[in-house]
Amino acid sequence: MSDTSSPVNIGSTPRIMRRPTRSVRVGDLVIGHAGPISVQSMCATKTQDLAATTRQIALLQEHGADIIRIAIDSRRDVEALAEIRKQTNARLVVDLQESYKLAKSVAPYVQKIRYNPGHLYHHEKDTPVQEKVKYIVSVAKEHELALRIGVNFGSLDPAQAENDADPIEVALTSAREHIGYLEDLGFTNYVVSLKSSDPNDVLEINSRFAELFPEIPIHLGVTEAGMLPMGEIKTRVAFENLLARGIGDTLRVSLTLPHSEKYQEVLIAKKIVQDVYAGRFRSVPRFDHSGLNIISCPSCSRVENEAFVDLAQKVKAMTQEFAEKKLTIAVMGCRVNGPGETDDADLGLWCAPSHVNLKKGSTLLGQFSYEEIVPKLRAEMSKLVEERGL
Repeated sequence: MSDTSSPVNIGSTPRIMRRPTRSVRVGDLVIGHAGPISVQSMCATKTQDLAATTRQIALLQEHGADIIRIAIDSRRDVEALAEIRKQTNARLVVDLQESYKLAKSVAPYVQKIRYNPGHLYHHEKDTPVQEKVKYIVSVAKEHELALRIGVNFGSLDPAQAENDADPIEVALTSAREHIGYLEDLGFTNYVVSLKSSDPNDVLEINSRFAELFPEIPIHLGVTEAGMLPMGEIKTRVAFENLLARGIGDTLRVSLTLPHSEKYQEVLIAKKIVQDVYAGRFRSVPRFDHSGLNIISCPSCSRVENEAFVDLAQKVKAMTQEFAEKKLTIAVMGCRVNGPGETDDADLGLWCAPSHVNLKKGSTLLGQFSYEEIVPKLRAEMSKLVEERGL
């Protein structure tokens, strides 16, 4: 078993002037300006597959992941987590998805819990969200855990979204509301993330958040950045611009990768941080949306079918003939982010265990097998090109 990895060692002459945020403790790791910028990743294996998940944790840890995230969505996942904890000393964070009450069950085995404000409405709809947050905070206090308020443009708080069509304003309002809940409960051991698949939005919203809440550490991420090399390019656009201004205390690069290559998220993240400290910039001030834009979610344990990664690669290859067309195609792997993230795409795919849902904007066009979906997508893309005169 590997030793717990150390945060990125950047050297003694940094070019990043870190914001003077407060410190957040994740076990023995400090997030905030008092600690180095830490790198996170997430297991792509099924949590209940103990051998595969412990192998992937070891792989990520060996390549320098400071924190490793696991998805928990059931009692059986919790039982698996308890066994995983016996086999690793890695700093673990769980993603509660919709099941906020699992916080108490997972608490003995992790150092941090992430919850998404937009997912707290799915279960126990008659229970006020503030009460659900109070429950999560009580668990975090009891077990000395850190929390992350994880706001995602693809799954925004529906109550907030009804009042504003601008996702940046909705996301900021949601973050502000949940910060208020935590602060009112006297809890400050938390970080905030505000993620979008659009790097320009990530750059804008995190810049604004840093001005509004200069004391709160920020977790950076471009969600559904996609496949290499474009996934790294999108991430660099946001991260380089933000880190150079001292914004960002911990981060994750979210890529669509085979299980055996998941460690590349860690290596690329560390390289981006090192490049910014050294004054090497490889991106541009903003991401150019001209031409084809493929959004695909990072391979993670929520993916309904491992064929998702192969499907994303097939979509990438097939769509090369449309490279100059201004279209956005989303390829999502699960029910958690799939429905929401595909709404804003021209055409979207989100995977179920045995079929793929094909959408045009928010309209479902049909459900197709993994073998049928790529030709069907090509036909729909051709229709859009003709309809729009692209």
